[in-house]
Amino acid sequence: MARIQQFLSAAVLLISLWASATIASPLKQSNVTVIGPAVSPEAFKRAVSAPYVFTAFTSVSESNLYVYTSNDGTNFSVLKGPAYTPPSGLIRDPSVILHTDGKYYIAYTTNWSGTNFAIASSADLLTWSLVATISTASSVITPVNTWAPEFFKDPKTGRLNIIVSLSTGSYGPFRPFAFTANDNTLKSWSGPVVLSGIPNTGLGYIDSFPVYYNNQYHLFTKAESNGQKHIEHAVASSLTGPYSFVQQGDFAGWGQAEGPSITVLPNGRFRLFADGFNSGKYIMSDSSDLYNWSGYQTIPNGLSGFVRHGTVLKQ
Repeated sequence: MARIQQFLSAAVLLISLWASATIASPLKQSNVTVIGPAVSPEAFKRAVSAPYVFTAFTSVSESNLYVYTSNDGTNFSVLKGPAYTPPSGLIRDPSVILHTDGKYYIAYTTNWSGTNFAIASSADLLTWSLVATISTASSVITPVNTWAPEFFKDPKTGRLNIIVSLSTGSYGPFRPFAFTANDNTLKSWSGPVVLSGIPNTGLGYIDSFPVYYNNQYHLFTKAESNGQKHIEHAVASSLTGPYSFVQQGDFAGWGQAEGPSITVLPNGRFRLFADGFNSGKYIMSDSSDLYNWSGYQTIPNGLSGFVRHGTVLKQ
């Protein structure tokens, strides 16, 4: 609570970064002015050097971004919250990357229905601004719903992609589609290209999170149909498929869950985070091979039940 009070203690803070600093940071300037709620120097140093960054919306607001950092991928502390409120619409399902320009970017759901998602950026995780609103309507599909855009850099091509769930009817059926950045500004995108092999039967699949491992693309995606609502596992030899399911139903014992995000822990194991939307829990589960998973635990420090669908970045 003391850190939160620090965040609210002032409206403007001048932060001077010494040129001799040795902290690994995307900030290259020797003097950076941050406009926004005050943050302690200790918290700022943690923001730019912590190995893990977690961006999420919360159970109390779909319109505010919260940013957390962690040294171990388990214990997260709030860096700033709310950190960003978009000019209009919502900020659900924020996916975060550290881009080649040294800035952080989030892609997020702007509304329950519509034909766009949005991208915002920040140099320091504290102060964010809108970069672009990306249309998802095309000759391929004019979606009714555009949900859960997820950044993914393809190691085979080096191209930055966003995987997004698009529906052809109201709240389904959904399928995952890929958009690819045309340049480093992240304002222009080509696509959409469907991820083939992921069916649109019933309500289809949402919240698709790709991982590249052992020369395969692993897609963790939520079966959205009534009576399912589980995260399932499909594999392919290319990002856009065709995918084949290798694990379905409640194969890992996570129960009904959505918004999977996978990172790598300091010990080299994978960790999946997911939003147990009906249970009120935010869960995490570990694996060495993406097939065999530990029994889930809830994320500690009061975050479970407060944070909702987000992404954990290992930077």
